[in-house]
Amino acid sequence: MALASHKQANEENELILSLPKEIGLSAAPYLHFFQDFWCPPYCIEGVNNFQKHFHAKDNDVLVASFPKSGTTWLKALTFAIVNHQSFPSFNHHPLLSSNPHELVSILEFMLSHDLHDQILSLSNMSEPRVLGTHLPFSSLAESITKSSWKIIYICRNPFDTFVSVWEFITKAKSVSSPKFTFEEAFEKYCNGIIGFGPWWSHMLGYWKESITRPNKVLFLKYEDLKEDTKFHVKRIAEFLDSPIIQGGESSTLIENIVNLCRFEKMKDLEVNKSGCIFTFFEKKTLFRKGEIGDWINYFSPSMIEKLSKIVEEKLGGSGLSFKIHS
Repeated sequence: MALASHKQANEENELILSLPKEIGLSAAPYLHFFQDFWCPPYCIEGVNNFQKHFHAKDNDVLVASFPKSGTTWLKALTFAIVNHQSFPSFNHHPLLSSNPHELVSILEFMLSHDLHDQILSLSNMSEPRVLGTHLPFSSLAESITKSSWKIIYICRNPFDTFVSVWEFITKAKSVSSPKFTFEEAFEKYCNGIIGFGPWWSHMLGYWKESITRPNKVLFLKYEDLKEDTKFHVKRIAEFLDSPIIQGGESSTLIENIVNLCRFEKMKDLEVNKSGCIFTFFEKKTLFRKGEIGDWINYFSPSMIEKLSKIVEEKLGGSGLSFKIHS
C-alpha cells in the first residue's frame, strides 16, 4: 500500500513537472496549464482523484462556478432548497452556524489529500448530496457527465468578476501568492491566466451544455439572481424537482429561503466573521459588497474598451451575453 502510494506521488510530481506553468491570478505562486485550463498546483492531485475515484449518485446535485461569481450565495441557496425537509426550521438552520463552503465541499479541494478518508466521508454523506466544483465542464468526472446528476452553474459579468477576484486574492493570507498591481492583474485576466481559467471557456463549456441538456445543467447569471432572487430560486427548486414548489406554502418557503441566504444576513453571522476556509482564505473575505456594477469604480476607459472587445471576441455568436451595468 505504501509502495503504491509512493509510486502515485512520483507520478503526480512527474506530471506537474511536465506541465506548462505561468505566474497567474491566483493565491498559488503559479498556475499549471492542465486539461486546457489554468490549475493551481494544489488541485492537480484532487482533479485526478476526482476523475478516477469519484462515484456519482443519481440524486446528487453539483454547484459549479467560476471563482468569485456568486459561489457562496448559490451554495447556500441550493443547500437550503435540497435539505429543506431535513432542516425545516429557519431559526435553527445549519447555515446560521456553518459557512456554506463547510456544508458544500469543493470536490477538487476535498480530494487533494487523504483520498481514502475523503471517499469514505463522501459515501457516508446523507442524500441527496450537494457538492461543489470550480472545474470546467470538460474536466468533470465521467460518473457525473454520464449520470442524471443535476448541475447548477453560476457566472457573473466578467467586469465585476475581475474586481471580485482581485480584491479576494489581495486579501488572501498566503505569503506565496504573487503580488500584482491592479493593471498587472488585469493583463493576466485578459489573457485568461487565472485559477480555473480562461474564464470565457469556463462559461462557454457550461453554457453549451445547458443548451444541449437543459434538464441536466441550469445556467444562472449572478445579475439575474440578484435582480429577481425569488423568481430564480423558484427556477432552481423546479429544476431540482424540489417538493417546496408544491402546495400552498411554496411562496412562503421560497421567501424564507431567500431571506435566510441574503448577503447582508450571511455577512453579519458570527460564523462568517472569523476563521478560515481552505487554510488561507479568511471567511470574512467571502462577503465583500455583493453589488452589480462596482467595477466602474476601478476601470480606466482603456480597460473598459479592452475587456469589452475580449468579451465580444470570446463570447460573440454563442448567445451568451452580459449587460454592462455602470
